[in-house]
Amino acid sequence: MDLGIRGRRALVCASSKGLGRGCAEALAAEGVDLVLNARGAEALEATAEAIRAAHGVEVTAVACDITTEEGRAKVLAAAGDIDILVTNAGGPPPGLWSDWDRDDFIKALDANMLTPIALMTALLPGMIDRGWGRVVNITSQSVKAPIPALGLSNAARTGLTGFVAGTARQVAAKGVNINNLLPGSHDTDRVIALETGVAKAQNVSMEEARKIRLSAIPTGRYGTIEEFGAMCAFLCSEHAGFIVGQNVLLDGGQTNATI
Repeated sequence: MDLGIRGRRALVCASSKGLGRGCAEALAAEGVDLVLNARGAEALEATAEAIRAAHGVEVTAVACDITTEEGRAKVLAAAGDIDILVTNAGGPPPGLWSDWDRDDFIKALDANMLTPIALMTALLPGMIDRGWGRVVNITSQSVKAPIPALGLSNAARTGLTGFVAGTARQVAAKGVNINNLLPGSHDTDRVIALETGVAKAQNVSMEEARKIRLSAIPTGRYGTIEEFGAMCAFLCSEHAGFIVGQNVLLDGGQTNATI
């Protein structure tokens, strides 16, 4: 299927590896030029070069912390006119409610709620003026079903979801669509951090911790960044113009719900 987005320009955050890279690769395969961002310059440039070589698209790499005002200013200055925005940032650490203080919550909100909002605020006007735009926010399955150990993430990402719910409906008539992608457990560095938490809490080996986590997923496996990226690319496509303000769950069936 031709997604109809060849020649568009996308900003993909936290895209040197993991889910962000999966989205960047899928968009590049459709002929989308990219602005990539991550904190680590070496890994980011390696990803940018690999995508250039594989897909022949223009790739601009901007190494900085997107969760800071300085980082966002640097990325936006390099980005120019953006048709597609994919927001993404690493999730806060797991723990107990008693582990966190106000500073922990502010950090989580900055990374996983306020940064996506700031990027949308900066880029939506241009999309509206041009009469076309796509925004995909990478959030979490915890928006649908809160995960007890991820209280910081539950709070911040649910706040972003509420913002998107209203904003998406305000800009839809302008040809701009905003949706959220809710990953469950994918085979990324984040999984290793969560498995480590299980191993510590239950006093088991990392191998056993992985078995415990996989046993809760009906597919019996973690998701891949390739299948996650494919869904992101579809939501960014010409074919997704009637999908507005939705929360698309990619979790292998782990969230036990009918709606």
